[in-house]
Amino acid sequence: MEYRLDKENLLTLLTLWNKFLKRKIHLIACGGTALTLQDVKNSTKDVDFLIPRESEFRYLIKTIEQLGYERKTGSGWQRPQEPYIFDLYFGKRIHTTELLENPLQKENHYLVKETQYLYIGVLNHYDLIISKLFRGAGVDFEDCLALAKAKRSEIDFQRLEGRFKETASFDVSEQRILANFRHFKNLLEKAKLI
Repeated sequence: MEYRLDKENLLTLLTLWNKFLKRKIHLIACGGTALTLQDVKNSTKDVDFLIPRESEFRYLIKTIEQLGYERKTGSGWQRPQEPYIFDLYFGKRIHTTELLENPLQKENHYLVKETQYLYIGVLNHYDLIISKLFRGAGVDFEDCLALAKAKRSEIDFQRLEGRFKETASFDVSEQRILANFRHFKNLLEKAKLI
């Protein structure tokens, strides 16, 4: 059976975390989690968050360990009784993608919900698309296309291309990554989005 989290259940779960925290933590959703929190996707299989501040990242890891979460992958944490894996990334790196700017800067994320100790935001559309296209799996292209359709009026595709190329210029696999963007651009053209 496949387990997925929808927006409501994810926010409920994070609200439970809030009860065990004693200081503010900034979570910036990325990947499918960001799309779910923006109502672009109905649910997400894995939960992906950036925690840009090192002290907050260390404190959150310590807290969730006390709640029974165990490291399952390099960045993934899971409680034995739950099917969900929380991938928690420190700083401005998602998987192998190094973002150009700090995601906590106002223009680099959108606020979704704030509780006493949790600030829950989503990565801006540009960096979200960039980070998914760097990975370049089939589902990433589908997700990026869904985001482009849902947020078309909010995305400047020339700006996206420039930011993508700048981000790719710092990666050792620049040519492979640029090919991913060309493929995505073809998908946008076929969908008449550009």
